[in-house]
Amino acid sequence: MKTTSEEQVPLHEEFIYCSGAATQVLKCGPWKDLQKDESKDLPKLLFLVVPGNPGLVSFYKTFIQALYCGFNQQYPVWIVSHAGHCKPPGGMKMTEDTGMKELDDVFGLSGQIEHKLNFVRKNVPEDTKLVLIGHSIGCYIILEMMKRVPELQVLRCLLLFPTIERMAESPHGKIMTPLLCKLRYLLYVPLYLMTFLPERVQISLLRYWMQGIKYDDSFIVTSLDLYYMGCSANAMYIASQEMMKVVERDNTTIRQNLKKLIFYYGSRDKWCPTQYYDEMKKDFPDGDIRLCERRMNHAFVLHASKEMADMIADWLEDDLAKL
Repeated sequence: MKTTSEEQVPLHEEFIYCSGAATQVLKCGPWKDLQKDESKDLPKLLFLVVPGNPGLVSFYKTFIQALYCGFNQQYPVWIVSHAGHCKPPGGMKMTEDTGMKELDDVFGLSGQIEHKLNFVRKNVPEDTKLVLIGHSIGCYIILEMMKRVPELQVLRCLLLFPTIERMAESPHGKIMTPLLCKLRYLLYVPLYLMTFLPERVQISLLRYWMQGIKYDDSFIVTSLDLYYMGCSANAMYIASQEMMKVVERDNTTIRQNLKKLIFYYGSRDKWCPTQYYDEMKKDFPDGDIRLCERRMNHAFVLHASKEMADMIADWLEDDLAKL
């Protein structure tokens, strides 16, 4: 990987309405609009990252910058937030005030899938090939995107710490399902009260909660958005649906796209335990299904963004050489 300081990486931030909901987009590279840019050197490949939950794109800033540098700054690397998983800038509401409801339940799991498909339709030329990178529930969303729109021009699909089955049965799921599905609204009360705290107190609370967990300094600043009620409520809402709807692994879609897929499971992941990895290997012996040997946590963006980007650059070296 070429060494380029983060300050030198072209990074463009946008707040847009997609499917009628506030959406934050980060774009690495000089290409801000692939639809309108008429440059002869316009890249024919786009790396698109679909985050986990909460889908705050700033958590992934270091990751996408490292990816961009890892591919010698030849290809744009974009990440799109989940609908409503951002704190809109001043003057922007969480939903577009058009008098029309563009998509039912846009903040729910199915709505988030259509949200990503709408983003691709509106922002990515049809002849642009895609490398889709999903993290956690982003992996489920990507598989659903490929199922709903099989004509997507997907070159490769990387599914990192994939929560694509039996979420409520996982070790963390057994704890979180009652909280998210039955007690979610009770959690809104203390969260609402914390919005009145000074920022320095909010930061102190975050540092206290993160004791014993390794994380980059940027994590704290990004996490302040979670004190915004709209963002947190939307994150908890989709999480409650994840517990109820992410149940059975979609073997049909996986089988149809197996040659494009790389699965990367955590060796100590409480959301998708090694049992799920073992069963996946058994069911798809010809698949590219890997188990982390570096003791990365499920939330790898907290501490191992550059390390993950380095690995992905190695995985895709042969594919990109054929372009």
